[in-house]
Amino acid sequence: MRIALLGQAAFAEKALAALVAHGDEIVHVFAPPDPPAGKPDALAAKARAMGLPLSQPKSFKNDAAFDHFKALDADLAILAFVTLIVPERILYAPRYKSICFHPSLLPRHRGASGINWAIIQGDAETGVTWFWPDKGIDTGPILVQKRVPIAENDTVGSIYFNTLFPMGIDAMVEAVDLIKSGNAPSIVQDESKATYEPPCRDEHAKIDFTKPAREVFNLIRGCDPQPGAFATIGEKRVRLYEATLSAGRNDAEPGTITAIDADGMTIALAGGTITVKRARIDPNPKKVAPAELASSGDLKVGTRLT
Repeated sequence: MRIALLGQAAFAEKALAALVAHGDEIVHVFAPPDPPAGKPDALAAKARAMGLPLSQPKSFKNDAAFDHFKALDADLAILAFVTLIVPERILYAPRYKSICFHPSLLPRHRGASGINWAIIQGDAETGVTWFWPDKGIDTGPILVQKRVPIAENDTVGSIYFNTLFPMGIDAMVEAVDLIKSGNAPSIVQDESKATYEPPCRDEHAKIDFTKPAREVFNLIRGCDPQPGAFATIGEKRVRLYEATLSAGRNDAEPGTITAIDADGMTIALAGGTITVKRARIDPNPKKVAPAELASSGDLKVGTRLT
């Protein structure tokens, strides 16, 4: 099958390798523009290494982009983590149109942060979806969907890299085979079950210690590694990572640091405690053991995070 691949980062790089190994012909690769400094995107680098035709457009909305795409005579376009808007006329140009990856169980958690919100909202499961994109945001009919439980201590990083990433690549190959066979599903999404959330950013990552322990725990996991759930000590913003939850009553006021030791930093919550193994203080990007921050005087037992 003649495939045009649009995407970015490690997921799209792996998708490209999987498609080539699968025996498909990659007629063109579309990756983000190279940054002024630093490394190029992983997909762009992989395409160059493989000697494949590569374009790095800033937009797909102009006539030149459409004419170029149409001239490729592709059977299928595959969107593997595309952040640019791709107009319908490009999506529908290939013989079998286009398929798009989304890391949630559509129609739940449409939007750019589907993994974050599944954990923050306490979902029992998540998964991956390959769907037929249209002019909406993650609204097109479903082609392939795979489900997986969210484990107690899963973070966005752990469930993506350990589970959703490889699952998404395997599901892509399955989707391509279904299209080749002429048996590809096109299941209309149930709008009554649809949710849409904004990109998970700092405005959503501030910890409210008046909330129940489970909600605080889910927020920390759902913001790990990005953007990093945070609290404050004075004017310092402290971000918390790698949390575990212990249920039960404690006498300390929620937000109070009750211990800092080799196991991490324990914080009292409403109905339990959390222990975090890593923390950092803005603007320092380095995550360290809380004991290291305690030794420098930035954290201490008895301090209340707000």
